[in-house]
Amino acid sequence: MSKIRRKRIIRRPRGAAPIFAALGDDTRLALVTTLSRGSGQSIARLTEGSSLTRQAITKHLRVLQDAGVVRGTRRGRETLYELTPDSLSQARSALDNIARRWDEALARLKSFVESDLPPRRQSE
Repeated sequence: MSKIRRKRIIRRPRGAAPIFAALGDDTRLALVTTLSRGSGQSIARLTEGSSLTRQAITKHLRVLQDAGVVRGTRRGRETLYELTPDSLSQARSALDNIARRWDEALARLKSFVESDLPPRRQSE
């Protein structure tokens, strides 16, 4: 009997958590910074001036790609990687939401603290 090979479908987790996890590494953050400067970059170009091997860069790019932060496009014999700004917008939106909730919580705390304080006496 022959084995049927099934195409492996990779489903990305929804939300910003995978993006933050991918960006939580200094090397991957540096790669994102490099890719944010312009057009697609090959692995050879991304390793220039780095002490990391092509294999190490490839692994980091795979993590970023799985999180949806970068995408690779095959051009001839090489793959060019480029930033996908929509994923970073999603992460920024999540941070803005957290900041808004903190601001609201701090405003409620301030209101509560100030409402419990006795009136101030004016100094004569």
